[in-house]
Amino acid sequence: MTFLNGDDSRRESGESYGSSRLRDFAGVFFQNRLATAGLCILAALLVIAVFAPVIAPYEYYDQDLIAALQWPSREHIFGTDEFGRDILSRVIYASRISVMVGIISVTIGISIGGMLGAVSGFYGGAVDDVVMRCVDVLLAIPSILFAIAIAASLGPGLFNMVLAVGLSSIAYYARILRGSVLSIREQEFIEASRAIGSSNVRILLRHVIPNCLAPIIVQGTLGVADGILYAAALSFIGLGIQPPTPEWGGMLSSGRSYIRDYSYMTIFPGLAIVITILALNFVGDALRDALDPKLRR
Repeated sequence: MTFLNGDDSRRESGESYGSSRLRDFAGVFFQNRLATAGLCILAALLVIAVFAPVIAPYEYYDQDLIAALQWPSREHIFGTDEFGRDILSRVIYASRISVMVGIISVTIGISIGGMLGAVSGFYGGAVDDVVMRCVDVLLAIPSILFAIAIAASLGPGLFNMVLAVGLSSIAYYARILRGSVLSIREQEFIEASRAIGSSNVRILLRHVIPNCLAPIIVQGTLGVADGILYAAALSFIGLGIQPPTPEWGGMLSSGRSYIRDYSYMTIFPGLAIVITILALNFVGDALRDALDPKLRR
């Protein structure tokens, strides 16, 4: 007969609890067929973005004026634009920009806004008043207008667009994380950490923030969708990616002049945006249900 010492038994029970939580999460998440489909679409989008040079039938900058404005055919599945460039190739390459902008902008928003919200909620008092009043001012401005103002002041370009989209989301993550911290900071395990002499920074980083990750993960997933939409909007009005680099919003902008006679020029990049946003929303809703037991049906 084999006996387990205290550490081994705690380790075994911890691993069993962790694997049980993971199984519960996977069971709830994958029961949602829309979320499963959305996850498959996002996985395919990541593969397309990473291997765009291999998957795209043409280079996004290849021009063939003789083949300009051709409707979808066997040679050009999505047709060609006014310069004879293959629209399918440009949609594929544009997925790289959209994925990058969405992920980096969410990282900026969570890093800055999340830390501000965590510090505000944990320390309270004057710190909370100052931070939250600044957040209230930012929340009073529509985030898309805030992003446009930042992009207009910095000028067009990829870096400025990512920065504008990321900064416009700081207030939302600050508000979300502050609310989570307020509900956790007075719990017994926080008081126990204080009783054994843990510093406020250690408590905040080791105990408070890890227990607030669930709402941040959900909002971050939905935030990627917002980032892609905002990037498309900025490129559409000329404040984002500049030609000839393809971006879904920029492709919509260039195709609107031909929308009556060559509607396919706007249909395919528009569909790419719609499908990606729907997939992210499906996954975000399923994550919310899986991570919050109160919402499970």
